[in-house]
Amino acid sequence: MDFPMFHLDWLNNRMLIAIIAILHVIINHGLAVGFMPFVTWLEQRGVSRSGQDQITDLEWDNMVYKIMKVAFIITTTIGAMTGVGIWFSVALVSPASIGSLIRVFYWAWFIEWLVFVTEVVLIMIYFLTWKNSNSSLKAKIRHINFGWYLSIFSWITMAIIVSILGFMMDPGNWQTEQSLLNGFTNPIYLPQLLFRTPTAMLVAGIFGMFLITLFTKSGSQIRINAVKYASKWLLLWAPISLIGAYFYYNAMPEAMTANMSTAVGTIDFAQYYDLLKYFVAGGVGFTLIIGIIGVYKTKVLKPYMVIVPVVTGIAYLGFFERVREFIRKPYVIGQYMYSNLLLEDDYVVYKQDGVLKHATYTTVNEITDDNKIEAGKNVFIIACSRCHTAQGVNSIIDVFDRMYGSTGKPLDVASMTAYMPNMHTARNFMPEFPGNEKEAEALAMYIKYLQQTGDVLEGAQEEGISVNPNNSASALINKSK
Repeated sequence: MDFPMFHLDWLNNRMLIAIIAILHVIINHGLAVGFMPFVTWLEQRGVSRSGQDQITDLEWDNMVYKIMKVAFIITTTIGAMTGVGIWFSVALVSPASIGSLIRVFYWAWFIEWLVFVTEVVLIMIYFLTWKNSNSSLKAKIRHINFGWYLSIFSWITMAIIVSILGFMMDPGNWQTEQSLLNGFTNPIYLPQLLFRTPTAMLVAGIFGMFLITLFTKSGSQIRINAVKYASKWLLLWAPISLIGAYFYYNAMPEAMTANMSTAVGTIDFAQYYDLLKYFVAGGVGFTLIIGIIGVYKTKVLKPYMVIVPVVTGIAYLGFFERVREFIRKPYVIGQYMYSNLLLEDDYVVYKQDGVLKHATYTTVNEITDDNKIEAGKNVFIIACSRCHTAQGVNSIIDVFDRMYGSTGKPLDVASMTAYMPNMHTARNFMPEFPGNEKEAEALAMYIKYLQQTGDVLEGAQEEGISVNPNNSASALINKSK
């Protein structure tokens, strides 16, 4: 409530973050954290494969260079843009939560930024000096060492960010002792890191195998050897990833695992949750089969055969990010801030006075018979618009139409008003309604108005802002006198 509400009614605000963040995670994990050690390892294999009069196996080295070139281009373009895009989108959609996280993790993020800058410098050095490194064995070994340094810094970047992601899910005892150390060592940190690290290696191996089959000739000895290396990489990391997933799942609070079936898809999809688990297990099993074939029947593998595990690996990470984002609901920061960006501790005041009275940006601060629709709109913006739209993705109208089976029929204001104070008990991923009875009725009237008129909700970026006169700068100054 300290910020004007940016809103995209056709897309959904959280969807904007999700699209950018999931794409970034796939690139970061698959082509940075996991891919850099994979490529460096392959480059090192080239030196060990070379003859006594060679610095490295040049044909092998050229293949690995092509693989690295793909990763370099993607990470320094789409990867970099989506990384910045996460900050822009979160600052627009969820400024209160990112502000709170920065206050807790300021020094951790500061270190992460230093590590990231070092990572950028190292990837530039590693890729751009590749050809020159073949001038001598000493230069080649130094170049390989840069690859390992890059791998370490890429992992450290992820290791710091994972602590923040774990904190958002379960802050642990941070509420009682609000320190950076307590926030960093949250209960989900290590289990999540244990899952993300091998999963990044696994996705990197799958994508690397695909590139190997693209950049080498079918049946050639170099393809046979490279595919075998990639296959062994897969067989090493796949079981570790599954073990990490097991520990990660068991570290989640019971309230989060209860959200799991809905988190994977939607409420309508929940009944197919068990089927999806078999599908995921089958996908991982198929990846293992590809790895086994790559070791024992290498010549059989073709690029099109590797596409399936590549897609499976990307979907694996994508589903994981979707689930991680959803299962912490009704919170955006566990036990501290709800997904509507309102603090849990402030709910006592909101329920008594209503949210409009304490809102900074609102056109209505007191509900009358003449302004109920406008008041309901303001309540919706404050309490609902982080997750729901008027007419777009996850439309509030569609939610109530499905709930009451009243598609095409006018929604009933009285039943919606009665439901809102209790909605969090029926849907445990929903925050408790923060307002009072008048605001619940005004919100119900506004939702019915949206249904009947087809009106859309425009954010502050289009409508501008209105400041609650009771909470303006001059009003607060006068109160303090």
